[in-house]
Amino acid sequence: MTRYGFVGLGIMGNAMATNLLKAGFQVTVWNRNPSRCDSLAALGAQVAESPRETAAASDVTFAMLSDPAASLEVCFGSEGVLRGIRPGCGYIESSTIDAATSRSISEAVKKQGGRYLEAPVSGSKKPAEDGALIFLAAGDESLYQETAAAFDAMGKKHLFLGEVGQGARMKLVINMILGGMMATFCEGLALGEKSGLDGGLILEILDAGAAANPMFRVKGAPMLKGEFPASFPLKHMQKDMHLALACGDELGLPLHCTATANEIYKQARAAGSEDEDFSAIFQVIKQR
Repeated sequence: MTRYGFVGLGIMGNAMATNLLKAGFQVTVWNRNPSRCDSLAALGAQVAESPRETAAASDVTFAMLSDPAASLEVCFGSEGVLRGIRPGCGYIESSTIDAATSRSISEAVKKQGGRYLEAPVSGSKKPAEDGALIFLAAGDESLYQETAAAFDAMGKKHLFLGEVGQGARMKLVINMILGGMMATFCEGLALGEKSGLDGGLILEILDAGAAANPMFRVKGAPMLKGEFPASFPLKHMQKDMHLALACGDELGLPLHCTATANEIYKQARAAGSEDEDFSAIFQVIKQR
């Protein structure tokens, strides 16, 4: 059986590695904060001292990290994955990063004789816990085929999108749409409440019509109560909006709505909401 490694055990990574273990896979884990490995060790995971050690103990290593800088450090650092990856072994980058960073990591992994796949995910905390993520894979197709069972353990769907960079771009497209939807949703709720309308009725009417969707359904009621438990931290959404705008700049495509929404997320980060759920922009919008 394929031996898997997993580096990065935050909200998403911990749940994903847990599902690999529950599916019966042998898993070696690493995280900057070692205490995050404890629950996985209790399920049978081996705990490594570094990304290098994780890769050396694994046939395929997954990474789920916070941003491009973290991905580069975990790959290229003095105790990084590149120091431990062996010829023929695989590295799967599930972090949300830009296409250029992904290509840089891909070229380095291939130079070491390894195989690379980017596979960012669509989904947040609950889908990760439920094994209902959607993997957006691109890169080495043989690695994609060989790790189908791992994708099935962690997700409900996985797609192969072609060359490295296409998975990263697809993830940015998905998140910029979600980020823009949330900004408009928050403004609508704020306008309704300021007009004297009942927020609960707004949610009920939205859910009965063409605007109905799972995100509004799950997040609307807690937002009205002023509760923003982090399913997808606001700082990560703002990072993704920034990366989407950079992709637009690269391709010469103006993204006016995304640029405006990004400013709202930046304002919310400055107000101290960066570790709350991305729906916490509601607080900033209500205070205008």
